Amino acid sequence: MDEIDRRIIQVLRADGRISNADLAGRVGLSASACHRRVRLLEESGVIRGYTAIIGGVTDEPGLVVLTQFSLDRQTEDYLNRFEAAVRRCPEVQDCYLMTGSADYLVKLKIADAADYERLHKEVLSRLPGVARLQSSFAIRTVVAAGRTP
Repeated sequence: MDEIDRRIIQVLRADGRISNADLAGRVGLSASACHRRVRLLEESGVIRGYTAIIGGVTDEPGLVVLTQFSLDRQTEDYLNRFEAAVRRCPEVQDCYLMTGSADYLVKLKIADAADYERLHKEVLSRLPGVARLQSSFAIRTVVAAGRTP
C-alpha cells in the first residue's frame, strides 16, 4: 500500500458511495487507474466490503455500553468459544480482541439500564471463559465512523 491507496481508503471511509470519477479526482488519478486500485484493494482484502450506517447514538433511542472482558485463559479454544458466543448476541455492535489489561472490548446497544441489568445477568456474565467484565456507559458520541453526530 502506498500513499495513494491510503488516500483512496480515507475518501471511501468518509463516502463509500462516491463515484469512481469523483474518487479519482480527489486522489489525483485517472478514472481507470483509480478503478484498478480500488479493485486490487478489494481483492487483497484491504477493503472487505461497503456498508450503510443506519441511524446512530444521537438519533436512536437507547444507550451504548462499552464492556471490557478478561478471560480465564487466552488459549485458542477459549478465544474461539467466547467469540462464537458474542456473535450470537444481538446487542453486540462491535467486538475487538485487545492487547493490555482486558482481552476483549465489546460495544453494546441497549434500551436502558434495566435492559443492561438483564443482559448482564442472562448473557454477559455467562459468556464462556469470562473471569471479569467491566462496563462503561457512553454519555455522548463525539466522533463516529463515516459521520459527525
